[in-house]
Amino acid sequence: MKRDTRQRARLRLDERLSVLKPEDRFRPPPKGWMRAIRDAIGMTGVQLAARLGVRPQTVEAIEKSEASGSVQLSTLRRAAEAMDCTLVYALVPNSSLENAVHQRARKIAIRALQRVAHTMRLEAQETGDAGMEARIEAYIRDVLKDRDLWNEP
Repeated sequence: MKRDTRQRARLRLDERLSVLKPEDRFRPPPKGWMRAIRDAIGMTGVQLAARLGVRPQTVEAIEKSEASGSVQLSTLRRAAEAMDCTLVYALVPNSSLENAVHQRARKIAIRALQRVAHTMRLEAQETGDAGMEARIEAYIRDVLKDRDLWNEP
């Protein structure tokens, strides 16, 4: 996939995911979404168990596993459908995907250019900080490949 194709894909995803900001609006209730929805619609655990074809104790276990964050998505999806809901699952980046890629590229470029500057300083060929931004952008544009951004932690 070419760099500009990836960039367009990132920008489209950023646009789609922006409606999920701020993500704290989707923080689950203390007992989990399943229990909150079930209580809000007046459905008992026994009734949900019957709709799922499981024992009432299983519903309780599922609700506890959701609240603790260990529920399986397939199980949560089945429970949602049994309550006439749709499970929505998303990974919401902390910043835009475009910004994350740019910041990562910038960090790698600065690290590489600092090594070069150190070597040049040792050889008394220091270039100074003038034009550093231009060198960083040139390094990102000319040297870095998208696949190289995530090789290091």
